[in-house]
Amino acid sequence: MKTFFSTLFMSFLAVSLLSAQVMEKQARKYASTITDDDLTRHLTLLASDSLEGRETGKKGQKMAAEYIKNHFESLGLQAPVDGSYFQKFNLYQTYRGDAEMVVNEKTVKNLDQMVYWANVPFEKADIEIVYVNKAQEEDLKAIDAEGKFLAFKAEGQFTPTLKVLEDMGAKGALVFAEDSGRMNMVLRYGQYYATHGSLSRTEPSKDGLASVVLYQELAEEIFGKPLSELTIGDKATAELFAEINTEIMETENVLGYLEGTDKKDELVILTAHYDHVGVQDGKVYNGADDDASGTTAVLEIAEAFVKAKKDGKGPKRSILFMPVTGEEKGLLGSAHYADNPVFPLENTVTNLNIDMIGRVDSAHMDNREFVYLIGSNRISTELHEISEAMNENYTKLELDYTYNAEDHPDRIYYRSDHWNFAKNGVPIIFYFNGTHPDYHQHTDTVEKIEFDVLKKRTDLVFYTAWEIANRDNRLAIDEVEETEESDK
Repeated sequence: MKTFFSTLFMSFLAVSLLSAQVMEKQARKYASTITDDDLTRHLTLLASDSLEGRETGKKGQKMAAEYIKNHFESLGLQAPVDGSYFQKFNLYQTYRGDAEMVVNEKTVKNLDQMVYWANVPFEKADIEIVYVNKAQEEDLKAIDAEGKFLAFKAEGQFTPTLKVLEDMGAKGALVFAEDSGRMNMVLRYGQYYATHGSLSRTEPSKDGLASVVLYQELAEEIFGKPLSELTIGDKATAELFAEINTEIMETENVLGYLEGTDKKDELVILTAHYDHVGVQDGKVYNGADDDASGTTAVLEIAEAFVKAKKDGKGPKRSILFMPVTGEEKGLLGSAHYADNPVFPLENTVTNLNIDMIGRVDSAHMDNREFVYLIGSNRISTELHEISEAMNENYTKLELDYTYNAEDHPDRIYYRSDHWNFAKNGVPIIFYFNGTHPDYHQHTDTVEKIEFDVLKKRTDLVFYTAWEIANRDNRLAIDEVEETEESDK
């Protein structure tokens, strides 16, 4: 009997080893269909001047979406959004228009000595101003804020203070800049928002706290004496007017769906953002690395899986290939999907997110074959172990976890599209090559992409997706990261 069970165990082990060898051979076969030539072809188009920097909602972004859709259609991927490849949604673009303040019969225009900081309009009216020093708790104890503008001296980040004043019932706030250097920085932000506006997924409210940031010299003109002589409760008046314009624009995530076999209700999602920052000062910001590189990887991985399925080697689990829009505007496309999932998030096994994988940063000049991995162990230790095993068996890259440290000051874990899955408890990996001097510059161009390294990093994502999509058991989840807001 003992001999029988020993023989049975050895037979089972032999079958398991053979099955693993067959799966490895198949994985290598389809990874080899991802080529430098194809990566170059896709990326060169996506990062071309003709796409005008792919700014969300603009012509170039639409052209990129059409290119991606056509690729998915040519592969035969399913269009999962009611027969469409596009998951469309509206964004609200808010521009700060004309604004001015009249102080002692002197008219001060926006972006001169002041910056109108709020995204709510303000009809021309006299305002009652009350000085509250630094607007600390003790400064506000005796203040009746209702309907008034509270004026305070800023120290560092002043946005949280604005929320406190609004909660007190204030109608507005005057923020005295800490110094001329800080005010000059506020002016630059104001000029940017006057030109580019801000985007949101919800229609902006016309109600809320009006706020103005101004030089200390103007503050002294308002109150008629030096700031050093002001006391809490001092009052002044001025006239204020501010115009806010809102436009509605449509944008879209692009979804291509590959149905699995016996575990088809479970889903692996691959994402990369295909938008960038557009044209600035007449220069096209091509975004070759950020993130035409990741988008290109998704397109090529999709093609590899489709070829496998056509050969009868399709994945057990379904795969959603989803280049998303609006990342540069605040992770808007992935946030829209997470709030309006085409497939239930509870059926989503993992999200593998690719954002900048075509370059080598200054920390790795001595070893180009590396990739930063972020988040692989935050929710599922098993996902981290699979990732490590795939790299050891296939790609042998240096896996750098520097940015995965929970106390890393750059907080990269919260700054790309995987975050909208992670905060919903979906295990994620974020693939990243680090920053470089061309990050968010017009010099992030195709000729600086290192395609051999891009190929190897794309292979790692493919092998990891292949393993997760084909393994018998769903990933085990050990803990869910606490929810925080995106830093985008």
